[in-house]
Amino acid sequence: MSTNGPLVQVGDLKAYFPIKRGVLSRTVGWIKAVDGVSFDVPAGKTLGLVGESGCGKSVTLKLMMALLEASRGRVLWHGRLVRDRRQAELAKERLRFGYLFQGAALFDSMSVYDNVAFGLRQNTDLSEQRIRGIVHDRLREVGLQPAVCDRKPADLSGGMKKRVALARALAMEPEVIFYDEPTTGLDPVMSDVINQLILRTRDHGHVTSVVVTHDMRTVERVADRVIMLSPQSQLQPDESQILFEGTAEDLMVSNDPRVDQFVYGKAGERIEELSH
Repeated sequence: MSTNGPLVQVGDLKAYFPIKRGVLSRTVGWIKAVDGVSFDVPAGKTLGLVGESGCGKSVTLKLMMALLEASRGRVLWHGRLVRDRRQAELAKERLRFGYLFQGAALFDSMSVYDNVAFGLRQNTDLSEQRIRGIVHDRLREVGLQPAVCDRKPADLSGGMKKRVALARALAMEPEVIFYDEPTTGLDPVMSDVINQLILRTRDHGHVTSVVVTHDMRTVERVADRVIMLSPQSQLQPDESQILFEGTAEDLMVSNDPRVDQFVYGKAGERIEELSH
């Protein structure tokens, strides 16, 4: 695997969603979830994507994974436009990407074992014996013993679900993993466990990571670089949606009051804005 240059690039990325009203669902306007965002994700690095709710973080993540189609702009994997790939090629290329959904997105009707084995069964010709070895190895990597294999997601804690979902993503040996709010809903101890797993995955597997999060502890622990997005409703005309780009250390001492407000959880003028 090459470690030179960015694995993922986005340029002037835009995602607009229609506002529909009436019995005929007529389009009466557009919501600009992402508007003109550009950045690169270098190989082997971890990018933290932060910002208020509604700023387009998760939408950006899905656009980068080609789970959503951009309204305008470009997404490149290994320097090649995603839109230039045929569907069969796109599906094959997407296997090089892992995605940890915010709610883990495990299959409720399947056991832990079958959840982790799912991608391997669907996309490889490996024997069941080989798949079993991979499943057990990946579960151990995330701190779970094979004894958990027969349990269903409903029997797991929130932290265990996140770890099973990470094991499922790791089973396909991805080059890039996208994490959507990996510590949301977890206590501080389990959040730190997840943060350590993100670091271990990056360092041991040479995996490139993009982490969408509200958690400043996660940003400080795992991110080599941070991008902060702003909701469109809070921007001036022609102002960039990217409020900040730099290191986590620089984020913590930014002179932009909007960045400071988010990082340190200051309500300030936002209380007045929300009351109007």
